[in-house]
Amino acid sequence: MNVWDWSVFFHNLVHPTILTGLWTTIWLTLLTLFLAIVLGTVVALIGRIDSFLTRGFYQGYVAFFRATPLLVQLVFLYSALPQMGIRLSVVEAAIIGLMLSESPYVAEIVRSSLSAVPTAQWEASRAIGMRPLTIMRFIVFPQALRIAVPPLGNEFVRQLKNTSLVSVISMTELFRATDNLTQANFRVLEALSVATLYYLGATAIWTLLQNAFEKRNSRWFADTGVQKTENLKTTAV
Repeated sequence: MNVWDWSVFFHNLVHPTILTGLWTTIWLTLLTLFLAIVLGTVVALIGRIDSFLTRGFYQGYVAFFRATPLLVQLVFLYSALPQMGIRLSVVEAAIIGLMLSESPYVAEIVRSSLSAVPTAQWEASRAIGMRPLTIMRFIVFPQALRIAVPPLGNEFVRQLKNTSLVSVISMTELFRATDNLTQANFRVLEALSVATLYYLGATAIWTLLQNAFEKRNSRWFADTGVQKTENLKTTAV
């Protein structure tokens, strides 16, 4: 038996099982990252409230989900919750697990980005009569978003790799699809090489898109923030 077979490699490259698993990996990554951004932003905003309870909630939330392995969270959601009368499908457990696991990292990114906006911005905005929600929406968020975009983009790569762990609860993403194929033809090297190539390709494409987005929109964020500030000054007067 040959160690490497090019015909098997190219066959696996376009095999429907692999392509279906790749598509599952991509949409699962994008969906759970989006949900994690929404949840993480809410958690970060709660943590910024000047209260012992909210600060305790934020610190406890972040510490718990960052300290707990994603694999344990997935198995708990899929296998342990049914004993408590809560049954989740494989897809539901995968989405919830990936979202919860990623949300504390997003919360930390959002919190640090909001904290990076100079306090003078708040003081100047309040001095011209702007309300807190208006300040947050038009002054703080545009600046914080510009800071948060690069690290949030990097979280895509981490989330992409994390999706391989949902194979433990029998969800057929790229890694499990590869494993199923190797059990059929016993050609492990070629199948894993194809999976690695697709992971590398997805990461490379996302990196190019992220770099293009950052270059194109860094100036837009700044110009938009300045323009909105001038408009709001006029409105406040």
